[in-house]
Amino acid sequence: MKLSILGCYSATPRALTNTTSQVLEISNHMFLIDCGEGTQVQLRKHKIKFNRIKHIFISHLHGDHFFGLVGLISTFRLLTREADLHVYGPKGIKEVVTLQMKLADSWTNYNIFFHELTSTESELIFEDEVVEVHTIPLEHRVYTNGFLFKEKPKDRKLDITAAEDAKINVAYYRKLKQGFDVTNEEGKLIKNTLVTKNGKKPKSYAFCSDTVYNESIIPIIKNADVLYHESTFLEKHAHLGPKTKHSTAKEAASIAKKANVGTLILGHYSTRYDSLNAFKEEAKEVFDNVELAEDGKTFDFK
Repeated sequence: MKLSILGCYSATPRALTNTTSQVLEISNHMFLIDCGEGTQVQLRKHKIKFNRIKHIFISHLHGDHFFGLVGLISTFRLLTREADLHVYGPKGIKEVVTLQMKLADSWTNYNIFFHELTSTESELIFEDEVVEVHTIPLEHRVYTNGFLFKEKPKDRKLDITAAEDAKINVAYYRKLKQGFDVTNEEGKLIKNTLVTKNGKKPKSYAFCSDTVYNESIIPIIKNADVLYHESTFLEKHAHLGPKTKHSTAKEAASIAKKANVGTLILGHYSTRYDSLNAFKEEAKEVFDNVELAEDGKTFDFK
């Protein structure tokens, strides 16, 4: 599982920082999460292939999280894209994108499927054979979701020597990897655990975009391997959190601790701060395993 941070700062634009956007590579999928202004430039800068992006997840309709979307969609058209594109986001995202395309007379030459979200409960919004994506309802000034990406259980590892010794026909090896008990060539039922080992542990990633401190998300993200949680403010500006519906670094760390996640990544920093070190220092007072998102930084979770 690989996470590439394209932008991780809050709304105010600056020459050397970018607003929220990131790419998650998991189970051979490449998911784009949020698409702030300048996202496609960052994709180019960090050599991420446009044609691998088939699914885009937009947390909410504040500009710093989706103003780059119509530009990216238009560039896909210029690159003569043919593959379908799926966009998941709040109700209204189809209208705002298609209106811009209509007025610019710039319809795409590929299919776009909009999956508009309205539920205030966590729901499954994408699933295939290897991964599933659930919403994480958040509390912000407008309707907002985070997203939980989860690998499905991996195949078990076959101990070929043990399988051969147990006289299991090779035709049953696939069923063994899938966890089934099988009958050997002598008609004896062989327990799966005798000839296989646990497969690679599935990974999970929780993305929590703009939100005030909200413990209701804890059951949804419980035991996630990695949590990205907004940390707009330091403690000296904690009083601004409830007003703007944002969190502090310490509050993000508290969510991470209570949810028993593996790693916490902080992001969505207010541009009022000159250094990011204080965010990590304050979060580590509550939770040990803290990382700082930075534009262009890549995290590789084996």
